[in-house]
Order: sequence, then structure tokens, then C-alpha cells
Amino acid sequence: MSATVPVVIVGAGPTGVTAALLLAGHGVRSVLLDRWADVYPRPRAVHLDDEVYRILHRIGVHEQFAAISRPAEGLRLLAPDHRVLAEFRRGTAAGVHGHPQANMFDQPELERLLRRRLAEEPLVTLRGDVEVTGVDPDGDGPVRVRLVDRASGTEETLSARYVLGCDGANSTVRPLIGSTMRDLGFAQRWLVVDVDTDAVLDAWEGVHQVCDPHRAATYMRVGRRRYRWEFRLLPGETVAELSAPETLHRLVRPWTGEVPFTALTVTRCAEYTFRAQVADRWRAGPVLLLGDAAHLTPPFIGQGMGAGLRDAANLTWKLAAVLAGSLPQTVLDSYEAERRPHVTSLIRLATVIGRAMTEGGEIGNLLRRVVAPRLAYLPGFRAKVLDSATPPLPRSALRQRRPSPRSLHGRLCPNALLGDDRRFDDVVGPCFAVVTVRALSTEVAGAARRHGVVPVPVDPASALGRWLRRAGVDAALVRPDRTVMTSGDDVAALVARAPRVRCADLPPVTS
Repeated sequence: MSATVPVVIVGAGPTGVTAALLLAGHGVRSVLLDRWADVYPRPRAVHLDDEVYRILHRIGVHEQFAAISRPAEGLRLLAPDHRVLAEFRRGTAAGVHGHPQANMFDQPELERLLRRRLAEEPLVTLRGDVEVTGVDPDGDGPVRVRLVDRASGTEETLSARYVLGCDGANSTVRPLIGSTMRDLGFAQRWLVVDVDTDAVLDAWEGVHQVCDPHRAATYMRVGRRRYRWEFRLLPGETVAELSAPETLHRLVRPWTGEVPFTALTVTRCAEYTFRAQVADRWRAGPVLLLGDAAHLTPPFIGQGMGAGLRDAANLTWKLAAVLAGSLPQTVLDSYEAERRPHVTSLIRLATVIGRAMTEGGEIGNLLRRVVAPRLAYLPGFRAKVLDSATPPLPRSALRQRRPSPRSLHGRLCPNALLGDDRRFDDVVGPCFAVVTVRALSTEVAGAARRHGVVPVPVDPASALGRWLRRAGVDAALVRPDRTVMTSGDDVAALVARAPRVRCADLPPVTS
């Protein structure tokens, strides 16, 4: 058995690769294992928001992602006859995190650019075409990861201090740690159709949702040439029936108009069951689950792949600190304590929206015809629909109790422009930070440095200054994953609460 590596990651999809790159940003070496020899070619996820785009920025692929993605212009709710019930338009400019709030993309393209970034990272070793057959913790010792080279049939064992199961809905790691999926009571069969074409489709370029219990459907323009349709399958229907060219043409024609079906190249036409599930156990000692291995969500709010990247951002800095001896192993319990309720709330929201759009029979259609056109005029409702912000993380050992509903605790610090025209994330790097409108004394600044905390003094009139003032505080302690750990008016007290996590010595930021 080879020397023990700090982290073995099972699964080299977006969650696994992101986890590996974030760990490398903290100086942690990892081995990344995947059963496929190359990027899985089928398109799956097509949307991520600005909070997740921000994670892509941190791992250094934001400029490449901008070249392969397109901002979504909003949402249309359509009646069964495709009459517009309600429309929620959003701008495509950068939001508070420095990126558009909704972004469409082709997953294989994203995975290829992630792999290119991975090839530049000497701290990550990628091994494809291997099958993990066992994950065996050894008490307080290393974890034995058993695998088989699929090409040669050679068996091998790796030794790791920690193992991350990022191996998807059909996870091998999950049952090996005694974890099972808990069903949240949602399952619908859908036909997913991906199309590549040079033809110009004369359709509004936001997301179209047909609210119809008989044939609910979704349409999205994904890229310059790529489009996606999703159609709910009726009981007894098969993919073979609906994928016949004449049937498929009839389904997509409301959007393709006079464009001949022969001008459309169908790259995928497959059945998917949209499920709502959460694993009952995310950690067994040094083995942890991330992404679809830990949770599955229906696609109605576009948070499936993004949830896995959020898992990676939440866990990796904690794991790096544990490996460095800066934090005790017990802080890893905060990963599930924070992420499981957060992702569960988003899954439940997706199921509610899915049912509202696709169920209810004729009574549901009548209610949607009456209610939907009025939604856009409810005070604050339009902003709520278009707001990409997700709920705050719940309390944990690394997230203090919220003193009031407007508290910043558990929320993301905006990735605002600072006084030198750099954004917060670029300046702070993989460190804790204290953002404050108060002038920092030499003593407090020195204490911050000793704790590995980057001082970020800001002008009260700046974006971050206004963010603090709206919450009624002078300062916020921000974790490496950009979550606010705690806030208040006493900067010295906030700095004292920061864990002593090792970090590069970055210069102070001037407002």
C-alpha cells in the first residue's frame, strides 16, 4: 500500500473537481478517482446562480465559464395553450457577488474547463477509468480505499486520512458508510431533450415553464447552439414513443416554429425521474458525502449541481484546517449541521414549486390562470422570485446564533468591489476576514494577523459599509467560504472569536 495521502476524492464530476481545487488552494494534496476515463459526455445540469459562480471564480475558471455560459433573462409562466400567465424579467448585469444572478451552460463544457484547470494544479492527481470497490476506515488510522483499474483489472489499495464521496446519485461510498437516502415525497418522470442547432429559434431567451398537469414542460436556451426541453411523462408513456421524430417535433414546435425538425440535432433524449431525497448520514468518521451522493433535488429552481459545489466550499476549508492541526476534528460535524438543513430547505422549495406548476388537474389550471397574472404585481414578489440569495446557514460550532431576523450570521458576505477596484474574494483569498466600518488600531490589526484574519476596513458609504449598516452592526467576521460567522460592534471581540486557522499573510485592505 502506498504512502498515506491527505484526501482521496471519489468522483471527478463538478463537485469532486471543485473540492480538489479548493483543497489545493489551502495547500492540501488529494487524489481524485473516477470510473470514467474522460468527462461524462451527456449534458445534465444547465443552470447555476451567482453564489455558485463565485465558487468558480475562487478556483480560477470564471473567465472561461463566462465564455461558455449565457445569463438567463428571467422566467415566464405559460398556460397549457402557451399563453403568458406571468413574466419575471431580470437583468443580465453582475449582481452583488460580481456575476449575473442566473447563468445557463452545457455541463460537459463546464467539466472540460474544470479538467483543464485541474491539469494545472500539481497538488491534485486525477486517475480515471478506475472503480472504487471498498472504503474501509481503520479506527483512528487511515482509510483504505480499494479500487480496480477498469482497463487492466489490477486491484489496488490507497491509504488516505480522509475520503470524500462525490460519486453521484448511485454512490458507491454512501452504502459503504451505512448511509441511506431519505425520501422527501416527490418523484416525477420527465423526458429530457437536448438539441444542438445553428437555426435561430424565435423564442424569448428566459426560462419558459408550461404549467399544465397534462403535459408540464420547460424550455431553456442553454448556449449559442444548445437548447433544452423537459416534458413530464404521463403514466404508461415511454421514451421510445415520445422520441419518435414526428412526436418530438410536435412537442417542441411551439418554440421552434417554422424551423424544420431536420435542422435540429438531438444530442440526448432520455427519461429522468426527478426526486427529492437527502441522505440520513453524511459522515462516518473520516469519510464524508458531498453532492448528489448526499442529496437529490428536482430541477425547478436550478440548484442541483450548485448544491454540490456549495458542499465543497463549506467543507474544504474546515478539512484543510483539521489536516493542518488548526482546528479539531469535531468541527467537521458542522458540515452536515450547516449543509443538510440548508439543502433540505431548497429541495422542499423546489418540490413546492414543481407541484404548483405541474399538478392540480383542471382546478389547478383554473387557479393558475387566476393567480399567476397577479403575482407579478404583489409588493416584493417579483424581487423575491428573481432574488438568487439562498437561506442563511443554521447555527453550528462555526456559525454563531442569530440575534435578530436581519442578522448577517450564516449569510454570504457580498463579493463587493473594494477601494483598489479588486473584489473582496480576490483580496481576502482562502482566509478569515473581519469587515468593519471602524478604524482599526494597531493592536487589533496585529491580533487579527495572529489569528490568520485579514482586516478589511471599508467606508460606511461603500457597498460593504451599507451592508453592515443595514444589519445594524459595525463589523462582521467572515469565514473562508464567505459565510458570516458572527457580527457586532466590537471588532476586537470578533477577532478573538476567530479560530486560529493558518493562512497566508495578506496585506491589509484600504477603503
